[in-house]
Parts: sequence; structure tokens; C-alpha cells
Amino acid sequence: MREMEFLYTYESLKLEFPMSDVEDGDFVILGIPFDGTTSYKPGTRFGPTLIRQATLNLESYILDYDVDLAEVRIADVGDLAIVAGNPLETIKRGVGTVEEIKKINPNAMPVVLGGEHSMTYAPVKALNPKSYVVFDAHLDLRESYEENPWNHACVARRISELGIKVTEFGIRSGTKEEVEYARENDIPWVHARDYSITNFKEIVKKLPEPIYISIDVDVFDLSMVPSTGTPEAGGLGFWEVIEALEWLVEHKRVIGFDIMEVAGMELGDVTALTAAKLLFYMIGMLSK
Repeated sequence: MREMEFLYTYESLKLEFPMSDVEDGDFVILGIPFDGTTSYKPGTRFGPTLIRQATLNLESYILDYDVDLAEVRIADVGDLAIVAGNPLETIKRGVGTVEEIKKINPNAMPVVLGGEHSMTYAPVKALNPKSYVVFDAHLDLRESYEENPWNHACVARRISELGIKVTEFGIRSGTKEEVEYARENDIPWVHARDYSITNFKEIVKKLPEPIYISIDVDVFDLSMVPSTGTPEAGGLGFWEVIEALEWLVEHKRVIGFDIMEVAGMELGDVTALTAAKLLFYMIGMLSK
């Protein structure tokens, strides 16, 4: 067995069913508990732990797919030891850790739990997909926010600057500058009120592969995710997002995904429960 050299991770709460070693895992979970640029409601530093704990409420068997996650090879390397208040240094640690996961097990799919959305840059940078599909309430295309280009409100812009094709769904908040940047840089985005599975398919079927998927939980209707950093009314339904993800993983090659912006202070939080269900469904559909 190769000695693991995760420079910046520590063991955290584990999922309830049997877990695999990193060398053998088809999926490798990494938490990034960062809360350094949150601009409204704090608590995303507790997101990975809250999601893991919420999975204890769920059956490992996914009815929809006839998949039992207890029989899927899932590893969990714990949480990244973040640099408090420093998103760029934390991102660097995240990039190195994801690269190390892929070095140990090139066939593993990294699964990142967050944590504020700025941290999505780390797995995307490490995996270098051709396309980035994000479900989000916000465009996140600012050049800088609060004098910080690594703020959570800038992550999609930083990813687009890597030459990766960015596509956004469920949007209902942004600035004129962001809309203009999207137009000038050919970044398709769909407003939540205009969203349909039809327009999702029309846009995504044209994207180059492989694809990285990011879900900011604020994309959902606010009643399902009250504990998130920048909540917005008017979001998508759970099954709308699941239907889109099912189509995407069936028709495109996915090399990683994350679930971000879970915040809160209490175990059993409804936002964490929504994210945990989404986590189980995503692993389930990717295991079919």
C-alpha cells in the first residue's frame, strides 16, 4: 500500500456505512470547511460536518437507482486544514490535496463538501475540466468583491479565466457588470424563472468534456436551504435539479463534483439534510 501524504487534511466525522481506502475508492470525499469571505450569514465552516452528520438520517439504498451506497467504494479523507481568513492559501492547499488524491488513485472521483463557494476553484484547478456546470442563485462573475478577487462572489469568473467553459443555472442575482462579462465571454446562464429541463439539455449537450459539476445549495427554493451564506428567494425544486443531473451524468463524462455553501450551527439542520440527500443521489446516479 502506498503511503498517503495528505499535507493538509485531518480526520472528521465519517459516514455510517463501510468506507473504502483512498487507493480503492471510486469516490473520495474531501471537506473544505472555509468561511473566510462570507458576506451575509456565517457558518459554512461547519458545512462538511453538518452534511456528514445529516447522512446518518438517510438510508444507504437509493430507491430510484437500485443502488446501495454501502456497496459503493467510497473513501473519506476528512477535512482540509484551512488557513483561516485566507482564501488563496486555503485554495492552494485544496489544489495540492486533490492532486494527491488523483496521484494515489487516478480513477477516483473527488467529491468536495463545503464550505463557501470560493473553494470550488481548488478541485477545478486540480482536475482541469473542459467545462464547469454550476447550479447557483448568483452569477459569481465579479472581478472582485469587498476588495478580494478570491471572494465567493468571484469564483465563476476565476474559473472562466482558466479557459474552462462556464455554464450557470438557477441564477436570480447578479450585477450589470457580471451580465456584461457573461455576454462578452460567451457564458450561458439561465434565470431560475426561465429554467426548464429542455433549455438545460440544449445548453449542456454542446459542452466539451470532461465536466465538473458544482451545486451551491442556494440554488434551491429557500424553504429547503435557509442556512446558507447568501440566501435568495425564488429557487429551483429538488427534483428539477436531480432530473438535470441525471441527464448530465448519463450523457456527459463527469470527473468531479461539489456541494457548497451549507451553513448552520445545529445538527439536523434542514439545509444540511437537503445537501446530504443530494450527495447520496449524486453518488448513486454516478454509480449506476
